[in-house]
Amino acid sequence: MAFIDYYKLLEIDKSSTADQIKKAYRKLARKYHPDVNPNDEEAHKKFQQINEANEVLSDPEKRKKYDSYGENWENADQFENQRQSQYQGSGGSYSDFGGNFDSSDFSDFFSSMFGNKSRTNQKSQFKGQDYNAELQLNLRDISQTHKQTITVNGKNLRITVPAGIADGQVIKLNGHGAPGSDNGLAGDLFIIFKIADDPEFKRLHNDLYKTVDLELFTAILGGEITVETLNGKVKLKVLAGTQNGTKVKLKSKGLPVYKKEGQFGDLIINFNIKIPTNLSPEQKEAFEKLSKI
Repeated sequence: MAFIDYYKLLEIDKSSTADQIKKAYRKLARKYHPDVNPNDEEAHKKFQQINEANEVLSDPEKRKKYDSYGENWENADQFENQRQSQYQGSGGSYSDFGGNFDSSDFSDFFSSMFGNKSRTNQKSQFKGQDYNAELQLNLRDISQTHKQTITVNGKNLRITVPAGIADGQVIKLNGHGAPGSDNGLAGDLFIIFKIADDPEFKRLHNDLYKTVDLELFTAILGGEITVETLNGKVKLKVLAGTQNGTKVKLKSKGLPVYKKEGQFGDLIINFNIKIPTNLSPEQKEAFEKLSKI
């Protein structure tokens, strides 16, 4: 199987940040998504490769191994263990190679270590077809890590949905696709997450935005109001003289940060001051008196 450069595949370079990798992945995933290209086998193949590249490069540990070992990154641990044992066995001391070995060094090592079995088997074995599934969720669903059951090809599969997952994000489950032939590996399952818009909260990354109506007298005189967050109600102090469009930040009341335990975005409240209508004669008179003071 020809080596695929994950960086070239995502149209980025090795110096790209995590945010740049995420941005490049989302752009290409939208372009080659099966829903956009329903009868395009090349686009389908490209979509799978993009997901595979993102899975590796978006994970710091996997990316580090990939940068060091290239196409042999999945066997990095075996290489390190074998190298260490060889050094200790010869009375030498173990030290990091620091990236001074090229791909041919690694290829020779893996060929001797595994007898080149993997490449021989690939010629006679065929991996099963990959499956694609879509899971619809809402903001409240992703406010905490939870279990979901999805049905794929007639089978129920229990999966863990990490809190804070993004709209359009794809997770790959190895071996949950179609069976392989001639004892080949099973295909993989790609789950695409669709997060529905919420009528109350707007999402921007991990932060949430919400508009809250504020009574005129509360805005003028100040006071305390109760605000509904994604995870319950909180009391919020309103300063006297609050202006229309004033924003207040509630720290850590947004969405959980994906796969970062204990980290949350913020909830930004935008005040919309309600102007009284249908005033009674007495109320009008009171406002007229105030206007003359």
